[in-house]
Amino acid sequence: MRYQHVCIEALSYTLPPHIVTSEEIEEQLAPVYDRLHLPTGRLELMSGIKERRFYDPGTLPGTISSLTAQKAVEDSGLDRNLFGALVHGSVCRDQMEPATACKVHHAAGLPQSGYVFDISNACLGLLNGMIIIADLIELGRIEAGIVVGTETGRNLVEGTIDSLLHDDSLTRQSIKPAFASLTIGSGSAAIALCHERHSTTGRRLLGGRVLADTDSHALCEGGVEQNLHGDARPRMNTDSEALLHAGVELAAKTWEETKPILEWTNADVDRAVTHQVGRAHRKLMMERLGLPEGLDYPTVEWLGNTGAAALPMAAAIASEKGEIKPGDNVAMLGIGSGLNCIMLGAQW
Repeated sequence: MRYQHVCIEALSYTLPPHIVTSEEIEEQLAPVYDRLHLPTGRLELMSGIKERRFYDPGTLPGTISSLTAQKAVEDSGLDRNLFGALVHGSVCRDQMEPATACKVHHAAGLPQSGYVFDISNACLGLLNGMIIIADLIELGRIEAGIVVGTETGRNLVEGTIDSLLHDDSLTRQSIKPAFASLTIGSGSAAIALCHERHSTTGRRLLGGRVLADTDSHALCEGGVEQNLHGDARPRMNTDSEALLHAGVELAAKTWEETKPILEWTNADVDRAVTHQVGRAHRKLMMERLGLPEGLDYPTVEWLGNTGAAALPMAAAIASEKGEIKPGDNVAMLGIGSGLNCIMLGAQW
């Protein structure tokens, strides 16, 4: 992918109000920890995640996405009538149909003449939506568009805790696939893109590369199994170690194919934003890509793994705090279970 006319005009985010620490989760799991002789502090030690955030119980993703999308429209300074697409890209959505994007599009007051749809691809949904909107702009189909998404991780974490507390057959080995579920947080992010002729920021999306390793599609699987768990909350099984190494290998291959497209070397990268999985993942991936770990802007320690919202939310926060500066070459390094990898380059 090479883009000549696409600019990132605004990034916005909405943080949840409720903070839940890893220590609090382990306190709830004390009966399991005691029975299996697991050391306290294990969750934070292994993941690097001190805390994560949740929205109020029962909060619908579309409700938060509506707020985040409206922020992106306002922050962009663009006329609402220019927006020819709204894509909702998180794993979480309000219902099977209609698309959650319809509710968000209505709340944002965007015009009838536009593409309005959901897209889902694990932790890469928002980046996939970003690419689709950029393609539409580059092709001349639309002048501007927004991709937005909200992950509501409360049900997954709380459901996992309940399942672990009520599983008398649990062992130190069988608890491992549930570990990743306890690292999940909530968050919302939106990206507004436009044709360069409307841009006042000059933040250019340069292009990138996508690759897939679907041999690894079964390493992380999640969904609702009401017959098994007795409720409609989602659960997830993850082979964390295998997923880590397969993901990093795919990332390394994707990065090597991304650099010539962007006409970059590693030395040209001023800042990186990655999918926020955990401390070990970030360290190993940056090492494998040959990039200094200090280039990455981490949020996982205080937000947890926020799925498809993780990378764009980190980018939005970094930009807001001045951690990404005008003129910086920014690498957006996304990996999602499946496995899929999207790597994009932008010039701020």
